[in-house]
Amino acid sequence: MRLMIALLLPIATFSFTLGITLPLMRLEKLYFLEERPSLLEVIHGLWLEGDGALAAIIALFSVVFPAAKIIVVHVAVITGARLRSLALLSTLSKWSMLDVMLVALVLFAAKTSGLAAASILPGLWFYASATLATALAAALCRRATGG
Repeated sequence: MRLMIALLLPIATFSFTLGITLPLMRLEKLYFLEERPSLLEVIHGLWLEGDGALAAIIALFSVVFPAAKIIVVHVAVITGARLRSLALLSTLSKWSMLDVMLVALVLFAAKTSGLAAASILPGLWFYASATLATALAAALCRRATGG
């Protein structure tokens, strides 16, 4: 079980880093305009356009919470003890798929509106795999520590 956790945590960390920096989706408008935003670019763009509250909410739920969850799992594995951090894991876990759901809704809206053609790019797949690897590592960690 510890070997599985030792494999999952680096995969989760690496995938999360790629997931927030690589483009999430491709939006094609009018057959010649194309956008390929990454999650960090979306947050930065919202901030620059004066949507600071929305940028902060997306940054919190899409970057800070998942990063904190990965760090908490690392700490729990390194210390090897039942920690309050394991209780924090359950709280953080509730928000870990929020960004994937939001991107799916944006893709659905773009495709059904007829204004843009949208497709998924590697950033979303890396983000989703980081979410799943972190969730699995957290579950194994809880099981290994009896929490």
